[in-house]
Amino acid sequence: MAIIDVQWTEARVRMMEDLERALRKPIEKRRWAMVIDLGKCIGCTACTTACVAENHLPPGVVYRPVIYEETGKFPNVRARFIPRPCMHCDHPPCTKVCPAIATWKRPDGIVVVDYHKCIGCRYCIVACPYSARTFDKGYYWCDGTPEIPAYEKLPAFEYGKVWPREKREESPVGNVRKCHFCMHRIDKGLLPACMVTCLGDATYFGDANDPKSLVSELIGSPRAVRLKEHMGTKPFVFYLI
Repeated sequence: MAIIDVQWTEARVRMMEDLERALRKPIEKRRWAMVIDLGKCIGCTACTTACVAENHLPPGVVYRPVIYEETGKFPNVRARFIPRPCMHCDHPPCTKVCPAIATWKRPDGIVVVDYHKCIGCRYCIVACPYSARTFDKGYYWCDGTPEIPAYEKLPAFEYGKVWPREKREESPVGNVRKCHFCMHRIDKGLLPACMVTCLGDATYFGDANDPKSLVSELIGSPRAVRLKEHMGTKPFVFYLI
């Protein structure tokens, strides 16, 4: 399937049905995947903003940047926007270097971080070939102002847990952080925040192990590619070019 031949509303309904069907299976039978159509991405960074809001991300921590790429020579210049979440690799190099065994791959393919185990060594940041990990230094957006507002200290709810931010020394401060496909939403039957807020309708999500799912069809498209496939990481974020 080279081109989406369904309306976006219909595609969203289908992805919700795919998600509900996947959640009825044992976790080891699922394989979550994301597909991003670069022909539709308009570089609005709505996905980046939604991710910051959903995961209550502080300064310096970003899960889904949108990379701007310019090609050609004036006057024949073209711009391309490349959203870059964690790739959730089948063979993630980040997990192999962690001395605290704080990061691993779940049976459904999501690569996670245990903030209580993470010692902040940042080896995984160096090992990731996609620069998909950042370090939480405990900053607030309003640092340098007379007062840190209460909303900056509200907790995050990543991994289905409550993470208070009232003190700068409590986890996840001092830990490595990354995209987790909004695992706390998926487990509750909701699609990732970046996907549902995509203004260009460029992001798709679902179970790659389900041959009936929309993402399975898109992964089989001749337009589908993966970043740095030569490294053998087998990422499960696919791009349509």
